[in-house]
Amino acid sequence: MPRRERLFVAGIPCHVIQRGHNRSACFNNESDYIQYLKTLEEQADKNACDVHAYVLMTNHVHLLVTPGTVDSVSSLMKNLGQRYVQYFNRRYERSGSLWEGRFKSCITQTESYVLACYRYIEMNPVRATMVKHPAEYRWSSYSINVGTKYSSLVTPHPSFLALGRTSSARHANYEKLVGEYLDDDTVHRIRDATRGNAVFGSSKFEKEILQTEKLRSKIPPGSDPGSDPD
Repeated sequence: MPRRERLFVAGIPCHVIQRGHNRSACFNNESDYIQYLKTLEEQADKNACDVHAYVLMTNHVHLLVTPGTVDSVSSLMKNLGQRYVQYFNRRYERSGSLWEGRFKSCITQTESYVLACYRYIEMNPVRATMVKHPAEYRWSSYSINVGTKYSSLVTPHPSFLALGRTSSARHANYEKLVGEYLDDDTVHRIRDATRGNAVFGSSKFEKEILQTEKLRSKIPPGSDPGSDPD
């Protein structure tokens, strides 16, 4: 059965998961996490991706990014993956792949859906019973998004900016939002959409995205979709 093509739309946020090969560890110590985040920031800038939220777990990573072009996420993950593997293999005198094949992803609707993804990502260490509160986990964007730490890596999504008129109000409102229960149905919907390279959003939004992809697939390679036909 052929693999389902990934869905990407410029300007529409995307939730990405990449796992270690055979669920093996991708990070062995503090310097590995630091190196990954440094490389992520460099490659996000080079590949026109805004990073809104992230968490680096022991054997996988979650990212919430908005691509500037249709190819931005694929280019980001390719270059990020290659450069981090080169670092990891040199450091630990190993060879071969570190990642489990293709990364998984889903397009995420704006408004409450994007904020649900923020929460899903940053609460991952809590669901994994690694910590009791997301603030206790160093390798996520939670502290950045509640304003207790600064990082140039993270760019607030417009839905996040809409949480308040000032940065302090946004941070406080987001902290309160994360403290609210993220229902199991939402968690399962995010997981299913990401595993299936699908859409996390309303049925109307999903139809619009799929229609956009259907129309784009009919455009001959190398043609300009914005130009008039001869």
